[in-house]
Amino acid sequence: MADKQDKMKARLARGFGDRSADDIRATERMMDKIKAVYDLYGFEPVEQPLIEYTDALGKFLPDQDRPNEGVFSFQDDDEQWLSLRYDLTAPLARYVAENFERLPKPFRSYRAGWVFRNEKPGPGRFRQFMQFDADTVGTPGVAADAEMTMMMADVMEALGIKRGDYVIRVNNRKVLDGVLEAIGLGGEANAGRRLTVLRAIDKLDKFGPEGVKLLLGPGRWDGGVEGEGDFTKGAGLNEEQITKLGRFIEFGRWHDFTAGKDGRSVQSTLNDEGMDWLDDEASPRDLFRALDASFGENETASQGIDELRQISQLVRAAGYGENRIKIDPSVVRGLEYYTGPVYEAELLAEIPNEDGKIVRFGSVGGGGRYDGLVSRFRGEPVPATGFSIGVSRLQTALKNLGKLDVADVVAPVVVLVMDKDTESLGRYQKMVGDLRRAGIRAEMYLGGAGMKAQMKYADRRGAPCVVIQGGDERARGEVQIKDLIEGARLSAEITDNDAWREGRPAQVSVPENEMVATVRGILDAQAADRQR
Repeated sequence: MADKQDKMKARLARGFGDRSADDIRATERMMDKIKAVYDLYGFEPVEQPLIEYTDALGKFLPDQDRPNEGVFSFQDDDEQWLSLRYDLTAPLARYVAENFERLPKPFRSYRAGWVFRNEKPGPGRFRQFMQFDADTVGTPGVAADAEMTMMMADVMEALGIKRGDYVIRVNNRKVLDGVLEAIGLGGEANAGRRLTVLRAIDKLDKFGPEGVKLLLGPGRWDGGVEGEGDFTKGAGLNEEQITKLGRFIEFGRWHDFTAGKDGRSVQSTLNDEGMDWLDDEASPRDLFRALDASFGENETASQGIDELRQISQLVRAAGYGENRIKIDPSVVRGLEYYTGPVYEAELLAEIPNEDGKIVRFGSVGGGGRYDGLVSRFRGEPVPATGFSIGVSRLQTALKNLGKLDVADVVAPVVVLVMDKDTESLGRYQKMVGDLRRAGIRAEMYLGGAGMKAQMKYADRRGAPCVVIQGGDERARGEVQIKDLIEGARLSAEITDNDAWREGRPAQVSVPENEMVATVRGILDAQAADRQR
């Protein structure tokens, strides 16, 4: 017998999670609804492996400062570095490049799977999580980007999220690239600082305007006070650069965090005297006029503004109003590989989190155009655009909204084992087989315990009923069927003997050849009770 002191401690690795049967089934139901929308739009499923050559992931690793630590990597027998994928986009780019000649262009596909980040775990931040992506490769025009935003909106509604409780926000990285050029952050030499700026602005939802200002400047302490918590080094921009970036961000949801405006949610627009401040009801036409006036002199920004204008016209023509798809220059996305339009699906409803606190849930998915990713493999332009849904985050949001469609899966009927000789086990196994052939989930108890423990097992399994046949029942050619759901209800609710007799019987004896029909009747009665 092993020494108890030598036993291994069972513990879950940090940043990972176990999943129950209910979790898995709920995820499958949710993803079936997403898949149905993708199929409706003409996208086809495709799948890539969890592991890629590290160099195929390219320079677009999630952590530029630790290129081999932001992902989980190892070497194979040939000493080539392999990595667990950190998203589904880089593997798709490799797949398209490798199969370019045989794939139809545009190539419209979707895929779901686990991705891995070698990062410090924390609340809501996991090292393994699931994504569900859709991408179009081979279309340079923004019509493909507009379609992605419309498909995102349709996915939200297919999941039961009503209008007003979500919005798809759209921006264009070219506009921000033009602004960054204008403040002296253009060119390859400033690539690292640009990425820091992008990641800072991408945290508007999390840290608010003042927190972003710190991340654009010297840096930010997690506790909000110097010396409190971990310190995140900032982009090191000066006040003038931060002010110009702030003016750009103000065109979206956020108020002016450099000039100390009055705290309203504002949006810049034009009047006869120049810049004015209006609320969120300002029209898209006002927004584009203001963007043109403020940033249109830069060629890159001007191109981005024009593409946003085209997207706005396309989605409006298709019947998607601003309450569903909205142009918002505060959306930047944190990854460097985006080259044009970017978008996010945001939940607007205030819902309780797992601690019961009312919160704005924020983004549950996003994406954009990444024209340089496939091109790395081919040496020629290959335009692409797509979006990714954070499955776990969206599932949590749906659960908290009461919109999570949990599959109504009935637990198996348990056939109890009263006699353990081979002949008796064969009879019990036949009963199980008869139930299964009738489409009823069933199992024979395979443990070695007595009847009391077997009943306890059936209760823990959530079994709707059990089938019992001991020596007396076998001699009469009968089985006893005990309705566990009704029995529990009667025990809890009924104390009067007359009422007990008037209710549905919790246990019946029937001939063996009526077992399947009787079990079916019990299951149907239980289903009817659940509907009431």
